[in-house]
Amino acid sequence: MDFNVKKLACGAGLFFTRAVQYTEEKLGQAERTELDAHFENLMSRADSTKNWTEKIYRQTEVLLQPNPSARIEEFLYEKLDRKVPCRVTNSELLGQYMEDAAREFGAGSPYGSTLIMVGDCERRLGAAERDFLQTAAISFLNPLRNFLEGDWRTISKERRLMENLRLDLDSCKARLKKAKLAEAKATTPDFQETRPRNYVLSASASALWTEEVAKAEQELRVAQTEFDRQAEVTRLLLEGISSTHVNHLRCLNEFVEAQAVYYKQCHLHMQELQKELGKLPNAFALNSLHSVGAEGSAEEDKTPVEAETLKIEEVQAPATGTRKAKVLYDYDAADSSEMSLLADEVRSQTATEE
Repeated sequence: MDFNVKKLACGAGLFFTRAVQYTEEKLGQAERTELDAHFENLMSRADSTKNWTEKIYRQTEVLLQPNPSARIEEFLYEKLDRKVPCRVTNSELLGQYMEDAAREFGAGSPYGSTLIMVGDCERRLGAAERDFLQTAAISFLNPLRNFLEGDWRTISKERRLMENLRLDLDSCKARLKKAKLAEAKATTPDFQETRPRNYVLSASASALWTEEVAKAEQELRVAQTEFDRQAEVTRLLLEGISSTHVNHLRCLNEFVEAQAVYYKQCHLHMQELQKELGKLPNAFALNSLHSVGAEGSAEEDKTPVEAETLKIEEVQAPATGTRKAKVLYDYDAADSSEMSLLADEVRSQTATEE
């Protein structure tokens, strides 16, 4: 118990001494040990690296997971050392809704079949997104977080220790300076004093201040040694920031590569979907034919008439004149024997008599 009390009292005294030294430095009443320019540049570079790495890390988190509630949930799982549950992406959820709607409307209808095709594409887009999120987290986010939570914490701890030792060093310098001034004043003879007793007291005070000066010099040498050792340790850690930049550069290249693969996959999936949709008959044209057929049968008579399917080979071209046709949807020619068409384009052709 006595040891704990002494240790606590010693720690409180040391904290008070550092606080007094720090306050006097801020007020300009005490001298401060300045670091060399190279050391100051290393610390400035390290602070800049930490600040920008933290901003890039936070914004990358927002890019990969825009939902703040989901980010908080993942953070809590990590702090509790529990596995983060697999989360369905928005594209996969959209694809699931489209497929469910297709089963409700009928997979054989034009709308239902198209919903199935688009829904399947959305599922593949969601799977590609999930792979990208996992790759980006492993190759880019984790290294940045390891730096912020590992290397930077070590650097900050050593810098705080160096700053405390620097305060102790400057405090020792101030005590030594005061002791030397007091010693010089005590050893200076007072010729106006004639009483022998005062001469004895002056000699005793001079001896005490000499001992105080020797003690202060010893404390200063110890403080200087500890500060120099800690400054060297801190300097080595700060110089390691260059290696951190090299590591982050490699991680950045891997992140760009993951993005390129992801967007390439999305582009291929959308191209395949466009080709599949281009092969389907135009639903608007079919609806128009059904509407016209229904109106014509109603005007002729009230008896039900079954409409036969019109085949393309049964359509006869006019003997003479100009034929016009309106393009219903875009079509890319497969080879040189076909023609590329654009939706709503009007094509005309002059017919000759056979």
